[in-house]
Amino acid sequence: MKIITLLTDFGTIDGYVGQMKGVISQISDAKIIDVTHGVSGHNIREAAFILRNVVSFFPVGSIHIVVVDPGVGTDRKGIFITTKSQVLVGPDNGVLMPAARLLGDFTVYEIQNMKYVQDFVSHTFHGRDVFAPVAAHISNGVSFDKIGSRASNFVDLDFEVCSINKNSASGKVIYIDHFGNLITNIDGVRLLDLLKFDEKCMVFLGDHSLKIPFVRSYGFVNKKDCLATIGSSNFLEIGINQGNAAKKLKVKEDTAVKILFS
Repeated sequence: MKIITLLTDFGTIDGYVGQMKGVISQISDAKIIDVTHGVSGHNIREAAFILRNVVSFFPVGSIHIVVVDPGVGTDRKGIFITTKSQVLVGPDNGVLMPAARLLGDFTVYEIQNMKYVQDFVSHTFHGRDVFAPVAAHISNGVSFDKIGSRASNFVDLDFEVCSINKNSASGKVIYIDHFGNLITNIDGVRLLDLLKFDEKCMVFLGDHSLKIPFVRSYGFVNKKDCLATIGSSNFLEIGINQGNAAKKLKVKEDTAVKILFS
């Protein structure tokens, strides 16, 4: 089965998502799956994190369109990226890069052949007029080189590298989820080699210092208590059981995080 996914900051009120689906359906019989249309407006990093977190759960051959595109209509390129298993389509603003790295062995193409976009391309809606038709044509087997040429210059984006040693780990908050959990870029798999569940650790989070337990999940502390855990994305998270850590601690993305343990 051919799959095309959509990830945008459009919301679901204005009909923009429906227009993209209509364009795809005129070209391809691929199954269209909505990842989310609730990305905060223009938040490229948020969209990049969500895409990185979902691509591993889709089958080989899936095509992902991301439209979080504050630079639409400017001279920023439209691109698609081929990887070992899937294809990513969207603007050249870094939003596709963390997922591309995760999937591995990627090649970036600039979309150039106007044969594979809409006859009329709006200056403000490349999601409908460029990215949707390109993804649909790729799903139909059009070769990559017919749609565009390989690009060596592209906008990069990563979540930086955390620092972990036998006594501490340092990083930053890279995403805040719907529940207010603070997801860091600290590698949870590596951390599990050094820190045992149910141990207390000191967490320095912006201006806050907290002595909290490191636990398997939220329910291992009392309601409204703070905790550290390894979330489903395999990064260290700071959360509150049935509460909102971001609001209570007044923490935003890019806040520095340091955790000390014995």
